[in-house]
Amino acid sequence: MPSSANPAKGKPEDVIEDSAAPLVEHLAELRSRIIRSLLAFVVAMMIAFYFWNPIFNFLTQPLCDALEARGQECNLILIQLQEGFFVAIRIAMLGGFVMAFPIIASQMWRFVAPGLYRSEKSAFLPFLIASPGMFLLGAAFAFYVVTPLAFTFFLGFQQPGVLMGGEAVEGENPLAQAGITFQGSVNEYLSLTTRFIIAFGMCFQLPVLLTLMGKAGLVSSEGLRSGRKWAVVGILTLAAFVTPPDVITQIILFTVVYGLYEVSIQLVRWVERKRREELAAEGLLDDEDELP
Repeated sequence: MPSSANPAKGKPEDVIEDSAAPLVEHLAELRSRIIRSLLAFVVAMMIAFYFWNPIFNFLTQPLCDALEARGQECNLILIQLQEGFFVAIRIAMLGGFVMAFPIIASQMWRFVAPGLYRSEKSAFLPFLIASPGMFLLGAAFAFYVVTPLAFTFFLGFQQPGVLMGGEAVEGENPLAQAGITFQGSVNEYLSLTTRFIIAFGMCFQLPVLLTLMGKAGLVSSEGLRSGRKWAVVGILTLAAFVTPPDVITQIILFTVVYGLYEVSIQLVRWVERKRREELAAEGLLDDEDELP
């Protein structure tokens, strides 16, 4: 009896161990992919930290151009003693992530790809390539178009000082007494600029996200068209949340994101039409189900 009981007790344990072995292998592979991604990020961050000053000069170019147009010097101040070091660290982290992103994305793809069918790989890979491209396009739009307009708007609230009892100069506010001059903090400027870049970069992911959802059957072009009014409300809320209280910037963000929403509708419609053509070629689609 004891000899016959032992196999019965050991059999479930053997089944559990056999089923757990692939999970352990996947976790080990995931750990190796994460370690490689972190190493790539650390190396890229060290390189970006070495060149943090030229990167910072590049990021401050829109502000310097706006100040130069007003005849002012482009100077930023350090409010805290350690602020300059943390600004360099922030620039290094941002630059390191940008430089290491291709390696990080490739490691993610190599981990996910073996679990996908060939058709799923061919369907998902274009979106993986388009996502960073659209983010860079949105970041470039924010840096070269939006930030110059926003900085020009903000700098317009400066005013020259007027001596008590002095005569007002033509074109100046005769009631102004105290001068208002921009003396920006390095940390605050960097936070505002990166906020613009990240916000527009993420908003430009909308066509990629909706097209991928349309390919998965989660959304339809008809549903997106009928939801335009809710999209308008959502985009207006997003524009008010991610941008400063600047009407011009909010209008630009709303116009761009809503335009991307309309483009997404056409992309989802194209995905639906292509899917229906494939089903029709296989004889799995009735005539009344064809896309008009």
